[in-house]
Amino acid sequence: MPENLMLTPAYQLARLVRTHQLSPQELIAAAFDQIAAQNPALNAVISERRAAAEKEAAHQVDTGQPFLGVPLLLKGLGQAKAGLPATNGNVLFAKSVAKQSSNFTKALEAAGFLVIGQTNFPEFGFKNVTDAKLYGPAHNPWNTDYYPGGSSGGAGAAVAAGILPVAGASDGGGSIRIPASWTGTIGLKPTRGRVVTGPDDWRSWQGAAGSFAITRDVTDTALLLDALQALQPAAVFQVPLEESFVAALAEHPQLRVGYLTESPVGTPVSPAAKQAVEEAAAFLADQGWQVEEVQWPTAGKDLMETYYLMNEGETAAMFDQIAAVIGRPVTQKDMEPLTWALYQTGRHVTASQYSRALSAWDAAGAQMAAFHEQYDLLLTPTTATTAPRIDQPLNTPAELETMAHITDLAPAEQQRFIWDQWLAALTKSPFTQQANLTGEPAISLPTFVSDEGLPLGIQFVAGKGQEAKLLQVAKLFEEAGKFRFLHQN
Repeated sequence: MPENLMLTPAYQLARLVRTHQLSPQELIAAAFDQIAAQNPALNAVISERRAAAEKEAAHQVDTGQPFLGVPLLLKGLGQAKAGLPATNGNVLFAKSVAKQSSNFTKALEAAGFLVIGQTNFPEFGFKNVTDAKLYGPAHNPWNTDYYPGGSSGGAGAAVAAGILPVAGASDGGGSIRIPASWTGTIGLKPTRGRVVTGPDDWRSWQGAAGSFAITRDVTDTALLLDALQALQPAAVFQVPLEESFVAALAEHPQLRVGYLTESPVGTPVSPAAKQAVEEAAAFLADQGWQVEEVQWPTAGKDLMETYYLMNEGETAAMFDQIAAVIGRPVTQKDMEPLTWALYQTGRHVTASQYSRALSAWDAAGAQMAAFHEQYDLLLTPTTATTAPRIDQPLNTPAELETMAHITDLAPAEQQRFIWDQWLAALTKSPFTQQANLTGEPAISLPTFVSDEGLPLGIQFVAGKGQEAKLLQVAKLFEEAGKFRFLHQN
């Protein structure tokens, strides 16, 4: 067992609790020791509930929960826990507290986890870095001069640093997989509709966004998926239940893999990202898998334009609802510059544009389904580069000035500007968004570290409902000792 208990896989910690070798209270204490030691430098944890978690631990009854007595941090956005802050990273909600827990949080607690706090994220989850003005930037434990990614950046930093083995996360365009790539952790985005959702949000970003977690262990990932998969009568999207993802780890299929290293939107890809994929492809070929270089089966740039249009429309709808609740129009002072620009641009998105965007997602889903008739998995870089530095903003002063005066632009000019201002961020992470639009599952694995000492993930994408194949390839890399963690077990 490592000196830091929190580097132990969560399922093993639960076994120690179940056999009375450790108590949940001891695990909570160990997690808070790590928070005290590491969070001042990382700013990964933004709220804590130690006393409440200890009280819950004292009343916890062993009913076979896979994660009995294991402490957990929720993402501070979209994973409500009654009594914890519900700020959205935004000044309008700075004092808001959740009145009820989400079904996702309840499912985590039913699996045995004890919620001890929340992790950092950008305002409304709109960025691939974690920099909300309300909380300040999160820092990467590999090198604190760099971001850990976003929007689940605090979760990635906490797990990579060994604050705890599992942290809640969510993914609407790569927000699990991007932090996993940049912090050297495991990040699974399940199939659309796989994981429990509601009761407040059944169609997050039209199904593009959903919750899961960041981990350091494949068995933890599989057990968690077993615990969180659900068929809910009220859910908009449904996926047939699987008997056991953990059992699937014992199978050793030889799968067909198509790999590529070219950006889907034509942006540059670093030599390190290409090398990570090429090394993974060579490893799989050595294992007897069928591995072939392929081309993108979808129109990446067109899809990204529909993704941004969705962001714009959803932001406008959200603020229309917020304005109705607070009884006044929202203003530029109520949000960060990017959020304001998305809101104003979204006010001009038409129903026709939105409908065509969703149709494009469906067409891309059909193209990927055809791809998976020939290849079980698509292998790509998770991100095109290693993590960006915190002192190098992704927006220029000129772009920030345009955001402040976005209403001076015509609707088509606004949409063009949203693309242009996001291009620097997109260039760093162009590979993750498509799986959100098609609804396919995808996973980032920590197999590579750059010459500069920063991690870089590889991404596998499977057909809808085929998370077992992602977990099997992950287990193959894990058992071969291919994972590169900051703190090895």
